[in-house]
Amino acid sequence: MTTIAFQKFQGAGNDFIMIDNREDLFPKNSSKLIEKLCNRKFGIGADGLILLENSDKYDFKMIYFNSDGNESTMCGNGGRCIVSFANKLNVFDQETTFEAIDGKHFASIVGEIVELQMSDILEVEYHQNYYFVNSGSPHHIILTTHLNLCNVVSEGRKIRNGAPYFEEGSNVNFVEKISENHFKIRTYERGVEDETLACGTGATAVAVAMYDAKMTNINNLKIETLGGHLEVSFKKENNHYSNVFLKGPATFVFKGEINI
Repeated sequence: MTTIAFQKFQGAGNDFIMIDNREDLFPKNSSKLIEKLCNRKFGIGADGLILLENSDKYDFKMIYFNSDGNESTMCGNGGRCIVSFANKLNVFDQETTFEAIDGKHFASIVGEIVELQMSDILEVEYHQNYYFVNSGSPHHIILTTHLNLCNVVSEGRKIRNGAPYFEEGSNVNFVEKISENHFKIRTYERGVEDETLACGTGATAVAVAMYDAKMTNINNLKIETLGGHLEVSFKKENNHYSNVFLKGPATFVFKGEINI
């Protein structure tokens, strides 16, 4: 039996188990172990588990697993939380560059506020009743005028597993416009297979989609989630979006050790 130290962080209610794996001791091929650690009844409990590893090019590498135990695409709030975790470990001071599954990310931290540069967004797809944006992870986006009445879990699950996504799946976001610079969202996350309190790549995808669809002409938007407020800013040039930044709190919750 091995004892593993961990720390727990949350970003707008999106919570993650953080493990310093720079010595490569964590058995990351064990999806059953990761699923168990993320289980809220039998483990630590989290939306995902993130390993901080050494990088040949940058300050560190981020390896992200959903709570189902499988390695997944980019997680925005997870990215902000690992920046806070790395800062707590004295990996860097105020600014950092790290690598994730979708490439290089720049970030800065002041107190609990982390601003993370996301991948460029090359396209907003328009469909009959929804938008689709890949913001490092795939996002299906539906506009509504009654967000509080949406059955996010049942509707999200149907869309996540249906055409054109099928087994690979997509995250599903329900969006309500509050004002010109303020949107509320609720998100069904694949891999968690439930509604989460926030989703960073979802907030990013929604902000860009709303701007592209001319629902707003402001390129610095407040995105309200069930777990708190995020900010997304970006620049549009040549029909794609660059300098995309996700900003919000990334908070240390507790630390401990667990036998695996």
